[in-house]
Amino acid sequence: MLQYTLFSGSFRRSKLLLSYTAQVLCRCYSADIRNIGILAHIDAGKTTTTERMLFYAGKTRALGEVHRGNTVTDYLTQERERGITICSSAVTFAWNGKRINLLDTPGHIDFTMEVEQSLHAVDGVIVVLDGTAGVEAQTVTVWTQADKHNLPRLVFVNKMDRPDANFDKCVDDLKSKLDALPVCTQYPAKNDQGQLGIYDVITLEQLSWQQKDFGRLYSKSKLKPCDALRGLQEKRNELIDQLSGLDDELAEVVISTESFDQVSNELIGQALRRATCQKKVVPVLLGSAYKNIGIQRLMDAVNDYLPTPEERNQIYDCFGNDLAGRVFKIVHDKQRGALTLVRLIRGEIKRGMRLTSSSGQAEVVSKIYEPLADEYREVSSVQAGDVAICAGLRSTVTGDLLTSSHSSLKNAQKRLLKSRGDTKQKINDDDDSEELDVCQEMFSIEPQIPDAVYFCSIEPPSISSQTAMENALKQLQREDPSLRVSYDAVTGQTVLGGMGELHMDIIKSRMLSEYKIDVDLGPLQIAYKETIESPAKYTLSLEKEIAGTKQNMSITLELINDHTELFSLDKSPENLQNLNALRPRILQVVRKGAISALERGPRVGGQVVDTQIRLHNVLIGRGTADSFIMSTAAQCVQKLLSTSGTRLLEPIMAMQIVAPNERISGIMADLSRRRALIKDVLPKGDKNKLIFVNAPLAELSGYSSVLRTISSGTASMTMQPCGFSEMNSIDESLAIRRAQGLE
Repeated sequence: MLQYTLFSGSFRRSKLLLSYTAQVLCRCYSADIRNIGILAHIDAGKTTTTERMLFYAGKTRALGEVHRGNTVTDYLTQERERGITICSSAVTFAWNGKRINLLDTPGHIDFTMEVEQSLHAVDGVIVVLDGTAGVEAQTVTVWTQADKHNLPRLVFVNKMDRPDANFDKCVDDLKSKLDALPVCTQYPAKNDQGQLGIYDVITLEQLSWQQKDFGRLYSKSKLKPCDALRGLQEKRNELIDQLSGLDDELAEVVISTESFDQVSNELIGQALRRATCQKKVVPVLLGSAYKNIGIQRLMDAVNDYLPTPEERNQIYDCFGNDLAGRVFKIVHDKQRGALTLVRLIRGEIKRGMRLTSSSGQAEVVSKIYEPLADEYREVSSVQAGDVAICAGLRSTVTGDLLTSSHSSLKNAQKRLLKSRGDTKQKINDDDDSEELDVCQEMFSIEPQIPDAVYFCSIEPPSISSQTAMENALKQLQREDPSLRVSYDAVTGQTVLGGMGELHMDIIKSRMLSEYKIDVDLGPLQIAYKETIESPAKYTLSLEKEIAGTKQNMSITLELINDHTELFSLDKSPENLQNLNALRPRILQVVRKGAISALERGPRVGGQVVDTQIRLHNVLIGRGTADSFIMSTAAQCVQKLLSTSGTRLLEPIMAMQIVAPNERISGIMADLSRRRALIKDVLPKGDKNKLIFVNAPLAELSGYSSVLRTISSGTASMTMQPCGFSEMNSIDESLAIRRAQGLE
């Protein structure tokens, strides 16, 4: 408390004023809003950076630390115990007259679906790099996701206070690994004691932070003529030269003045903003979130360089002033129930308003809240461009488009089709399914859920807890679309599918802490796939009498190794006439039945891939039902799979392991026992090495714990799926015994 009493009276008054301004934050116009996400590899410093932003904006009174478990955005018990972000969190704060809605996202590959959901709601992103590691595995993943959503981005090089931090290497990684065009607006400036400062390239100033007040205040000083100033002037000229090649307005000023020195700081900032919003360049800033350095300038860059809501989402102009909002996340609160996070794109949403989702469900908004992680402040309305938390929406799911009425959505579709000149495509007023298809195509509301990698069975502690467990799983699945819940009729078990071992562990932990159900997870099952060993051809003829009607059918199918398409027709002269005589509806029934048989292979019930079904001939008796046709086609494929035989394909994971040089031999020896393929070993700094390795997922159960044991906690790893590979006969037999529960 002593350090607070040393502050001047004027500073205390400004601090109270800042805090009061943040608490009574009013709704802003769209031009004053910034919706941003913060992305990075695990442990790069996303959450710490977010905590500093909240602290300097006056939203919090104390600095939250990940290692102390008192952060605002990591509010789940599992997040605070493990020190990682699991669920994306939304926070809102004011900075220099602008309202910033920020989404803190996870960095672990198991929770990449959280990142995907959040990117639907933002207009730009901050990518945080570890200054000692540069671009890492998950950095590439989130960068690719941002590319898919066409999002402008800033790069913040964190941890630059550490002695082994290398700013130039991070910039080179951006060029070589991400194919980006970085524009460095800052450079590190360390004094003789190793304390970090920042050179501002645009203003030619040195910025210094005082640690005694937790970095709230920083000083600017003009550089005196010296080598540092001359070097900085050269970098400023290089920046102007780089931007003038991308921005016509700046190029005209440079040509007219015939000098870089006459270009004002305002013109450089405007040109940099235009180039950033057009995704031509990526501004690079630096600092140290843990040491409270550079965060204020990062927030300034968000205001200055990232786009406003009205500069994006032009496709929604067809709604005019009507309401249009995208649901990007659903969370469950013990007191408030299901809370729906909505990015409002057009119009205004008010408390008590009646909404219609794109799936046709009518909803009523009971309350509206302003986001601050797991704390909520009720508001009466939210304007376009903002993010709101809505209570009372029961049927809405992630990806839904919310509108004021059914007719509003139809009119918007018609206006969009008309503006695009698409006169051939018409919307039938009575055909809801066609309307939904058009809506999904135009607005891309269908979430893309990645395939599950890990599977396990889940059982309640008692029969009386079965219903409670099912309800809890429904809520968790609504909140996390990457969680798959299914019922296996053969084994009678409820099966969970997820993105990895950590994902399943978190689900089990949340079931206990949030829903008080101590569930049991069975052994994790690997999602094997199957493929045929050799082409096979078979003719199946069936004749039965069902409910007094004679059903008969004969079909000839062939399975071949081909991954280009699932189903094809034999174009040979002897079969072409027969197949051309088939009605399209009957052909679709045959196709559906045949393809359904590929969902479960004969070995371990895995999906059959890289296999094409070729229809040679089919004869169908009069009055034969569609269900009989479908069943006969499926039985024919099953017979072919049993006759030709299948081989197992096991999922392979691409891993990157960082470990000290003295631990490499032990790690490599352990990997060789796991049927791993070492792709490359590269130096990472002076003391560490980076191992690139592909290994079967079946051999990696609990590997993160094993790696920590081998390396005495000094190694780290990331892994992500990279396809499937064939197995030898010995490993295949062992995998089958494991799948059957015999091992």
